[in-house]
Amino acid sequence: MKNENFAVGTCAIKLILHGNSSLKGKRSILNRIKKRTSNNFNVSISEVGDNDSLQSALIAVVSVSNDKQYLDGQLAKVVDFIASLTEAEVANVETNIEIRGSEDYVFL
Repeated sequence: MKNENFAVGTCAIKLILHGNSSLKGKRSILNRIKKRTSNNFNVSISEVGDNDSLQSALIAVVSVSNDKQYLDGQLAKVVDFIASLTEAEVANVETNIEIRGSEDYVFL
């Protein structure tokens, strides 16, 4: 197997849910955000923090590509898309792109 490099992009997004008063309401908001985002972009998205908080949520978006520039642009578009939704306010974004290669793994 020849040595191929690829990029793994992760993006943690802190959301503020103004006016939310129940965990059921929070789950509904997050499910709409996750569904609309995954329908528009080829990314994985999940709630990863602030699980018991009614007014905030931490979601993570992950994508893999062999083109770092494409991945950087894709994650920026995802953040812009989520920020454009009215369900929640984007409070903080932390993006990381890591270059990996096949030599880092043992394929069986």
